[in-house]
Amino acid sequence: MDHVIRIHQTGDADVLQYETQEIPQPKPGEVLLRQTAVGLNFIDVYFRTGVYPAPQLPFIPGLEGAGIVESLGDGVTGLSLGDRVGYAAQPLGAYAQARVIPAERVVRLPNEIDDRVAAAMMLKGMTAQYLLRSTVQLKSGDTILFHAAAGGVGLIVCQWAKHLGVNIIGTVGSEEKAQLAKAHGCTHTVRYNDEDFVERVNDITDGKGVDAVYDSVGKDTFDKSMDCLKKRGTLVLFGQSSGKVPSFDPAALSAKGSIYLTRPTLFHYTDTRKDLVSCSSELFDVLINGAVKPDINQEYPLANARQAHEDLEGRRTTGATILIP
Repeated sequence: MDHVIRIHQTGDADVLQYETQEIPQPKPGEVLLRQTAVGLNFIDVYFRTGVYPAPQLPFIPGLEGAGIVESLGDGVTGLSLGDRVGYAAQPLGAYAQARVIPAERVVRLPNEIDDRVAAAMMLKGMTAQYLLRSTVQLKSGDTILFHAAAGGVGLIVCQWAKHLGVNIIGTVGSEEKAQLAKAHGCTHTVRYNDEDFVERVNDITDGKGVDAVYDSVGKDTFDKSMDCLKKRGTLVLFGQSSGKVPSFDPAALSAKGSIYLTRPTLFHYTDTRKDLVSCSSELFDVLINGAVKPDINQEYPLANARQAHEDLEGRRTTGATILIP
């Protein structure tokens, strides 16, 4: 018997139940992984609370992990027993000691990247890749605003943006987090509890605004995020940690300077095998060459997933968090 975290009804962190399961067996096209590390991400909170509906109840949450291939379903090619792999993909089910997953959704890990780093970096790192490299075509000298710059994705983006020659203004909640973001390459920080980030962006850019705003906060920042953009800039809304953005008149995009709005998700940028391999390979490259360094600042036993969720929602975490099965 193995252990999993299972959710029988959506709600607060106490709905995360540590339970047993029979070891699953892979169907055709699937692999069985003996998991060594699992990534914690805010999207897990969305599924736990029902903001994002799970396919069914009960369900095992989690979209990111790393492990060893323990069994192959019929028809699987390109993988062997004992291979070290990582993933950041549907379907749900990462909060488990062992799980099955479609073989096309996992990638082999380079020898230079260990399992803990892979589990901490796959989802957040590939998110940073598609945000900086695909969603907006950034170039050296551009300036962006990134909310929650000291978070898991934020610290990766700070490093990667610096590597690309992109200036980054990051919002943070405390002086400690401001120093952390700066240490990772953030050009300017704004403490949103004490400063108006629109005014600070205008000061920093001499009133020109930024080329793009990356907003994972949603309701609390959306309107002001639009006010930070230069003409024909892009607002990339890739999360909603403060709540869903209310409906608005699309004419506002014209009034703000013919700005663009997109609501992307990693899974649309990696839904083909080709795109997944391209995205993960570029992430592995910047990890191996040291342009991006992982920050695994919290580690919990899988059985303590409830505490991990509470700390994440309470903004008591920085960088990446992993669960150890």
